[in-house]
Formats: sequence, structure tokens, C-alpha cells
Amino acid sequence: MEAVIKSRQLQKALQAAFPYTIPIFASFWFLGLTYGIFMHVCGFSFWYPMLMSLLIFAGSAEFVAAQMLLGAFNPLQALAMTLMINARHLFYGISMLDKYRGNGWKDLYLIFGMCDESFSINYTAQVPPGVDRGWFMFFVTLLNHLYWFSGATLGGLFGALLQFDTTGLDFVMTAMFVVIFLEQWLQSRQHRSALIGLGAAVLCLLIFGADKFIIPTMLLILIALTLFYKPRKRGSAL
Repeated sequence: MEAVIKSRQLQKALQAAFPYTIPIFASFWFLGLTYGIFMHVCGFSFWYPMLMSLLIFAGSAEFVAAQMLLGAFNPLQALAMTLMINARHLFYGISMLDKYRGNGWKDLYLIFGMCDESFSINYTAQVPPGVDRGWFMFFVTLLNHLYWFSGATLGGLFGALLQFDTTGLDFVMTAMFVVIFLEQWLQSRQHRSALIGLGAAVLCLLIFGADKFIIPTMLLILIALTLFYKPRKRGSAL
């Protein structure tokens, strides 16, 4: 009986999470296919995009990793570049401290699989009554991971048969980040963190220039959010 109840809970969480991920499915398959084809054009077997999408699951970093694999072995440069590209996940993690707390082993996968899109859904979605929030966030993350993995794998397999122009891909990712920012702005009750991010970016852009402002901006935002972070008390309103 307990197993049946558990199965029904999982089914309800999956059914509640799936509709939120449908738009992500379209974008992830497009970008995943592009990534797989791009890896093929660079001379890599389909095993590379398949395993990288499964084990790394960091879209923009995976595109950059393709170029790194073609160059000289330089682990320090790879580390610095990866941190610069994915440093935004530090701030995602800070904002999800309360939501990810208390989900048991699922927290490990939620932390690993937190991408821009999963963060946006799990941060803003209104979980239906009767649906376990932990399992809801787990299935959102898992479905998005599977979309990216399957798209990248198919792109690698069919790369030899298709010709795909990757021009404009950077703009697609920029537009995606803008949409995520606007959605969070509209869903959030207070905009202090967003204003801190915008202010830090503008300030560092003026001081360091367009080529060197990203890392100082991330450090400044991290310090500011750490100083202003206040844990919510249990039972307090969100």
C-alpha cells in the first residue's frame, strides 16, 4: 500500500512538472542538436556530445569546451574559463538555499542539474496543492537534463547527414538570459537582488571595460548578496 501511495505521489509530481518544461524541450532540442552537429564539425565522435551533455550539463561551457579540446592542454585556462562562464550558478545557488533544503538525496541531483532554465522554473513555479515540492523540482531538473542529453546525442549522430549554420547562437543564449531575468523580475515581490546585479554590472563595465568586467561583477554581486542574505524563519511568509 505504501508503495502504491509513493508511486501516485511521483506520478502527480511528474504530471505537474512536465507542462512547465515543454518550452524548454523546444529550446534544448534546438540548442542540443546544434551542439551535437557542432561537435561533429569539429571532428569529434557522437560519444563526446553524448557523454558531455550527460556528465557536464552546462550548455554554454560545453560549446567552449569543444574549442578547448582542439587546443593545447591548459587546465588552468579551462578552469578559469569555466568559472567565468558558469559563475552565475553561484548566485542561483544562494537564491535556492531555502527551496533546496530538506529534500534528502534529491538535493544532490538538484544541485548538479541546476541550469538556467531549471532554476527559473523551480524558483518561480507555483507547485499545485498536494504535489511534493521536492519531487516536482527533481522532475523539472531531470526532464530538462534529458532534453539536452537527447538533443546533443541526436545532433552528434546525425551531424554527418546535416549541414547546420551556428551563426547567431550566441544571440539566442543572450536572449534566453534576458527572458529569464524578466520572468524573475515579474514573479519576485522585491527586486533588490536584480538591482544589485544590474548596478554591479554597469559599475564594473565602466571600470574594467567590456573584455574584463565579468569576473569582477560576479565577485561584487557575490559579496553584496552574501552581506544582504537573511535566512527565512520557518513558518514565515515567502
